[in-house]
Amino acid sequence: MHKCANILIKLTMHLNVSARCRFVAVRICGFSAALTALGFVSAALADDSADTNSASRLPEVIVTGQKQPAPVMSLPVSDSVVTHETLTNADLQSPKDASIYAPNTFLSEFTARAQSVPYFRGIGGGLGYNPGVTTFIDGVPQLNFYSANIELIGVDQVEFLRGPQGGLFGRNTAGGLINITSERPTEFWSGKAVGSYGNYDYGDFRSTISGPIVTNQLDMSLAGGYSSRDGYTTDQHGKGIDGRAAEFGKGQLLYKASERFELRLIAWGENDRDGDYALGELNEMTADPHVAPREGGTENGYNNRDIAAGVLQAHYRGEAVDLASITGGSWWRNDAYTDWDYGGAYAPALKAFGIVPFYEDNVEQQHQVTQEFRAASSKDKPIQLASPLELSWQSGVFLFDQSYRQMDSNFNNSQVTHTGTLDDLGAGTYGQAKLTAWDQLDFTTGVRYDFENKTAKLGTVPIGASLVPPDHVSPNANFGEVSPAFGLDWRYSASQMVYARVAEGYKAGGFNSEGPAEYGTEHTWNYELGHKATWLDGKLETTAALFYIDWHNIQEATFAANPGNPYGYYTVNAGGADSKGFELETKYRPLPGWDLFGGVGYTYARFQNDATYFGGSIAGNRLPNTPEVTGNMGTQVSWSPCRHATLYARAEVIVYGNFDYDPSNVAGQSTYSIANFRAGARGNHWFAEGWVNNAFNTAYVPIAFNLYDGYPGISGRTGYVGEDGPPLTFGFRAGIYF
Repeated sequence: MHKCANILIKLTMHLNVSARCRFVAVRICGFSAALTALGFVSAALADDSADTNSASRLPEVIVTGQKQPAPVMSLPVSDSVVTHETLTNADLQSPKDASIYAPNTFLSEFTARAQSVPYFRGIGGGLGYNPGVTTFIDGVPQLNFYSANIELIGVDQVEFLRGPQGGLFGRNTAGGLINITSERPTEFWSGKAVGSYGNYDYGDFRSTISGPIVTNQLDMSLAGGYSSRDGYTTDQHGKGIDGRAAEFGKGQLLYKASERFELRLIAWGENDRDGDYALGELNEMTADPHVAPREGGTENGYNNRDIAAGVLQAHYRGEAVDLASITGGSWWRNDAYTDWDYGGAYAPALKAFGIVPFYEDNVEQQHQVTQEFRAASSKDKPIQLASPLELSWQSGVFLFDQSYRQMDSNFNNSQVTHTGTLDDLGAGTYGQAKLTAWDQLDFTTGVRYDFENKTAKLGTVPIGASLVPPDHVSPNANFGEVSPAFGLDWRYSASQMVYARVAEGYKAGGFNSEGPAEYGTEHTWNYELGHKATWLDGKLETTAALFYIDWHNIQEATFAANPGNPYGYYTVNAGGADSKGFELETKYRPLPGWDLFGGVGYTYARFQNDATYFGGSIAGNRLPNTPEVTGNMGTQVSWSPCRHATLYARAEVIVYGNFDYDPSNVAGQSTYSIANFRAGARGNHWFAEGWVNNAFNTAYVPIAFNLYDGYPGISGRTGYVGEDGPPLTFGFRAGIYF
């Protein structure tokens, strides 16, 4: 193990980072080596001749993040999987909750859950309708991240694939993708009901039922729930600002026409009623967490989001060729009423520009329709080219229609509405081939071509005027892109493999309703070396990856520097950047009922010499929202004192290294850690547990921005506003199931 750690250290040194960065990397390698060494020590103490049944081994995890089902340990890609077991044991309720187990992954999230932006290895960001990391739900891409951060009800697992996925998925996977898959309806009747209660008047209830309607042919499932809590942050009158409430549900029908053909219909919806943005001046939020200097008292705004979506999947498994069709549709609307009546932190600076803000009412909505047809060689029957050579392949066509609308009204001294519509129609085609030699060596190559046409209507009008006056800007543009990917992997033993991967990703250009009218296409090239292995008769799994990303024409979202409207976003191309680092993950089951897990990631991401921000050079600055280090380590233990009940306990620590809030690197968050614990008992048809999250009440500000880009700074203050992270929370959870 020390030898492996030394190899990783030497590889890191060749990344040409500074001495300080190499020192951090060495410490991270030591952390990961210590975690794995703990596994070896435990294995040495255990009796290897004892239990060798499946309960003593880690279960095989099948993923679909490369479109076809395959064991995650066999794929030459960085894919962190949060299984159904982990979702249940840790009570993970959103993609952000699940992301703590994926190295070099950071989800920047406001109180309003629609505003959840993922960053992988420093790549991400973008406005909602042009994300850098796309979320797929049951095979359907969420073309806007406003519909991506959902309640994880009836979900089987969540995958975090890092690195460009353009060869198979095309646009908006420049940093990677999040793949969420639903549980299949069961062939026998089953169900459960789970309720939770905690501080901040937190209440959560979820239930599911599943079973056959027609035996061996038609199965169904229904799932639904309600969740709410009071705000973590209060205004100057003690009233909560950032409370949350949500209703959500999912229904499925699975029709098995034959052993080879099946249809699956999944429909889901969510109704969120979240509080206002709990913003406060950065220094004040740090000094007095969870108190915002808001004068209002009677009304603090809200964020209301509604989502309705569905997908129809058709799968045919042939003798030589498998066929699939995925038809998806979704609609969402988000109404954000923001109270800008703040106290001393902001009022003087705003009034200096003649701005007397009252509130902003920003209404956004979108509908999308997608269609994918895919054909692939049968899993068990690749094409035999010669005695040592086999060829497997997949190809497909993807079509989409996206229509986005926005009306952003700022009721202040100017009283204007900023309007925008975006209609996006596109198509893509892709193909991938894998050549296998001697059942050990795979060479994979793939390419995808995407084309899209974007049409927009943009402008600003007085309140009450026509929303589409003749002088509106109506740009139109076509974007086309070829995205290649190449991979080589060698399975040098039955349980170990090394791989090399090169892939390109991109985001198409677009239009702004604020600032510059247009911005250009963004590109990334990712170079990756990796190793995956299973040890100790399936009890220990390790994965490691070393990466370098070359990023060009970065699309940077920022606030509009416009005294008449300081609240609008727009996008510019900020130049180039590069990102390099590594990732390590370990899972170990020394004994049945005892799991150890952990992961660590290191990212050194900097802007290149041509990078600019508000007209000034940011060469050498760190990429925003990119923790230098991410890590998690934990354990879950269960034991049965009697045959009627099992006791269990879970403990984990999550670490995020220091990062900056924007490209200027003026303000940022220092390293922080969060500890979570839970323990309980379960029987044949019930369970009960207590839990505590952020057990040591760590104070941190995970998201902040400079409200006054383009304005003089606030005297004696940072000029940044942000939201505090969740404080210590605790409660009780219990459920019944059959």
